[in-house]
Amino acid sequence: MKTLVIAEKPDMGRTIAAVIEPKAANKRTYIEGSDYIITWAIGHLIELAEPDKYDEKYKKWRFEHLPIIPDEFKLLPNPRTKDQLKVIKEVAKQCDKIVNACDAGREGQHIFSLIQRHLKLKQPVKRLWISDLTAETIRSGFQQLKDGSDFDNLTRAARARSEADWIIGMNGSRAFTTKHNVLLSVGRVQTPVLALIYDRQKLIEDFSSLKFYEVEAFFTQEQTEYRGLWQGERITDPAKAEGIAAKVKGKPARIASYEVKDTKEYPFKLYDLTLLQRESNAKLGFSAKKTLDVAQALYEKHKVISYPRTNSNYVTEQNIPEMHKTLSALQGTAYDEWVRQANRNLVHKNNKAICNPAKVEDHHAILPTGKRANGLSADEQKVYDLIVRRFLSQFYPAAEYKVHTVLTEVEKETFKTTVKELLQLGWKVLYPESKKDGKRAKAKDDKGKEEDEAEEEETSEPFSLNASLGAHCRDAAAKEKETQPPKAFTEGTLLKAMESAGKQIEDEELRDAMKDSGLGTPATRAATIERLKHVGYVTMQGKRITLTPKGRTAVELIRAAGVELLTSPEMTGQWERRLNEISRGQASDETFMRNVKKFATLIVDKVRVQNRAARTAFEGDEPAGKAGGRTAAGKTRRSAKASGTDGSAAGAEGPTSARSSRTTAGQRSGGASAGQAAGRGAPAAAKPADGPRVVGACPRPGCGGTIFMGKKGYGCSHYKTGCTFVIWKESFGRSLTDSQVKALLEKGKTAKLKLERQGGEEVSARLVLADPSTGRLETEE
Repeated sequence: MKTLVIAEKPDMGRTIAAVIEPKAANKRTYIEGSDYIITWAIGHLIELAEPDKYDEKYKKWRFEHLPIIPDEFKLLPNPRTKDQLKVIKEVAKQCDKIVNACDAGREGQHIFSLIQRHLKLKQPVKRLWISDLTAETIRSGFQQLKDGSDFDNLTRAARARSEADWIIGMNGSRAFTTKHNVLLSVGRVQTPVLALIYDRQKLIEDFSSLKFYEVEAFFTQEQTEYRGLWQGERITDPAKAEGIAAKVKGKPARIASYEVKDTKEYPFKLYDLTLLQRESNAKLGFSAKKTLDVAQALYEKHKVISYPRTNSNYVTEQNIPEMHKTLSALQGTAYDEWVRQANRNLVHKNNKAICNPAKVEDHHAILPTGKRANGLSADEQKVYDLIVRRFLSQFYPAAEYKVHTVLTEVEKETFKTTVKELLQLGWKVLYPESKKDGKRAKAKDDKGKEEDEAEEEETSEPFSLNASLGAHCRDAAAKEKETQPPKAFTEGTLLKAMESAGKQIEDEELRDAMKDSGLGTPATRAATIERLKHVGYVTMQGKRITLTPKGRTAVELIRAAGVELLTSPEMTGQWERRLNEISRGQASDETFMRNVKKFATLIVDKVRVQNRAARTAFEGDEPAGKAGGRTAAGKTRRSAKASGTDGSAAGAEGPTSARSSRTTAGQRSGGASAGQAAGRGAPAAAKPADGPRVVGACPRPGCGGTIFMGKKGYGCSHYKTGCTFVIWKESFGRSLTDSQVKALLEKGKTAKLKLERQGGEEVSARLVLADPSTGRLETEE
């Protein structure tokens, strides 16, 4: 008999088949060769069942039915992909062995495990565990297949994560929603992340700005000119600042202290996913989800980078030869000049800044592969460029500087100067912006405390002083300044906070230690941020994340109920650490689940005695800026159905994450996919005297309802019985018309329109109804 290979997605299955069975017959839903049958999932084929599958009474959301805690979770095929599940079941009958070739990570393990459990597959299992999809790696991986049982602990952790999300999301969302009569999404990870945003916004709102004054003086010594800042207690009296400036201006000075120190700046660490997302957000303006989608395409479609969903910044000894091969493969590309200048001797197994096997668990850092990058889109090229430059920088020496620290005295007043003189660019040659002369750099200060910021001058010109010679203060001036509030989160800075469970940790080693107890995983953080947008808790103002009235009230209600633990980043981070310990066999999944069930019961008990919130608490003007298509703050009708496993109103960070609900990379957060994540029922309808304006039949299979125009979008008349379909009026930067929505309902697409993708990119494209069950839209150029 043959061996069945189950990949996670069709492209991956075909790539594997081309290597292990190059002459195999393509049967469309599987590929059959002489030794192997290769087939695939399409993301998650199996879901945790909705509550009404345990008892019909759960179709209606009633507080008295809570908590809902199944003794044994039921598995149901995803109706949209059930045909592929049947294919796997049929071809499995022809095979006596199975290779799990799903993504080499917790979620890939879970996808396979659900298929295996639901279909009751009894064949012995081997595990393909690889970090890129090049032919050489696939071939090597099949030669070194691991026993499936080696990953039992990872399977337990994945199952515990999924079921915990269902329990917390389902009970938390139903409890707060039915109590306060407004759809409130609660989740094991999303709620503490929302609390991080809430706490930061409160700090900003409560901040009282204080004026203060700096005195800067400009000195000369022979041919050298330099600038110094007055040293002393903060000045709040402008007259005092002006007095010091007048006192020293034009006066002789002496150099009280002059120190010169040689320093080196080594290349930044290789990327893990979160670091790549943070830098992509800062440099390119990409959302976390967009970066993940682009990186996944570079990995799956183009095969030019290694597995992107990694939490490691290091490689193992086995990767060092691969890195050298990749360097050679980049010769003759756009990076050829930098390749020729690279020093191969710098990348070796004893360089602990690169090679540290102890810090590599499932996957090494993100690396380019030896495959030439052809046919990349503009966005794919930008992310690929970030990864290649970071990789090449490891083959370059440190940047070298002389740091000059000068204390100059004038009329018994002291001024401090710090000049950073560039000696050798080293790895910074890869980053042209590093070559700018005379750059004034401010030290990072995430706390926003202006008084702690030390200014320094960076220059590539030679700088030197003679401490035994005098100087002259040619000019001085007082400058008015204000203390600054903490900065609002961007997606990049929020990812950083999620990685360390909200702790302000600048030390990189400590941050590494916190990775096991961050909020979510590298693979799910982007989906969590997207979800907060979709359920109407946050909006985007440029790069800044802003809380809506609904998001603010949700946090305040949860804390007021006495379940602050649900909003605690550190506690939720500890849950994530426990899941990681389960995956290593260091903790019990049964104990973890017992505690989760106790906590879900506590949530219900606390909310039961809470006073109902005023309806107006969820309302208010949305912040200025484009908020199109997002849920009206607090106005979304309560649904009769929600799932903790499909990213719906229950708010559980379920298996879809960014993996199986991936939409067009540029889709705006306010796009129609909000119907899946936030709607779960029609938008609040604006009903004129003659009834709502009907635009067509609901395309959801088996629904039979009609689509009508509501206040914020187009919803289904059957929302009370659980229809999830909704198209938000404001989608992709434009306001949809009835005729455009009608075209989507009847033809599945519109004519070409001017649309706006995330990041403000304008395109001419069609809107396509990607999912008739939810109303999720994508673009098609």
